Amino acid sequence: MCLVKSVGEKGINRKEDVRIVQILLNLNIGSLIPLAFLKEDGGIGKATIGAIALFQTRVVGIATPTKLIEPGSETYQRLKAGLDPGLTQGKLLAIMPGATVSAVSRYFQPLIDNMEANGITTPLRTAHFLAQLGHESGSFRFSEEIASGAAYEGREDLGNTSPGDGVRFKGRGLIQITGRSNYAAYGAARGQDYLTKPRNTLLASDPRIAVDCSCWFWATRGLNALADSDNVNGITRRINGGVNGLADRVARLARAKCLLLP
Repeated sequence: MCLVKSVGEKGINRKEDVRIVQILLNLNIGSLIPLAFLKEDGGIGKATIGAIALFQTRVVGIATPTKLIEPGSETYQRLKAGLDPGLTQGKLLAIMPGATVSAVSRYFQPLIDNMEANGITTPLRTAHFLAQLGHESGSFRFSEEIASGAAYEGREDLGNTSPGDGVRFKGRGLIQITGRSNYAAYGAARGQDYLTKPRNTLLASDPRIAVDCSCWFWATRGLNALADSDNVNGITRRINGGVNGLADRVARLARAKCLLLP
């Protein structure tokens, strides 16, 4: 259940709950024409309450709308039932707060293609993958580590044994892979050279490769199995080496589950 408390007129109106309802209403916008898209800001107001009322009368068939959505209510269930199946660009945009429409459009098809090829095929696996991907990339804002990579110079555990390897093989991809060893392993898996300039930078600059190397990392680190057991802490530790940003990863996961799971 992704809706925790009531939303609407006289509701509890937790910010994240309101935002979830706004997202669900926007994804059901075809049933509410000519209603304009709601601003997904988590703030309850006349526009959101009015949209709830319109959905209740037009879709749920409530003659006198309550203007209130409770967890597990018929209105909530009908909002969920009105979603298109699988991952859509609209859902992806909602899972990536702050992402631009152009960024979602750029990465959507590579994600569809490469998740399938790497076994990220169930709703739960997809939800975990996108939650981690969203955190690591800042909702598609970054495909390359902001720092120079000089801190990785001489890191033998990453295979950085030649001068300049730290910068040359800094974190790239939407789940940033780092170090000569990882670049070499990914290239070997794909039969490509990602060690020489400028091909090493393709892990950040080419959307398909940025997604593919992230899917490769996920699949080769056993993360599908951890996703199957709903182990967000274990996945975070395997990606991050610790639990940095866990609260954001958990919040993104809850949103992704709401939109992808039945």
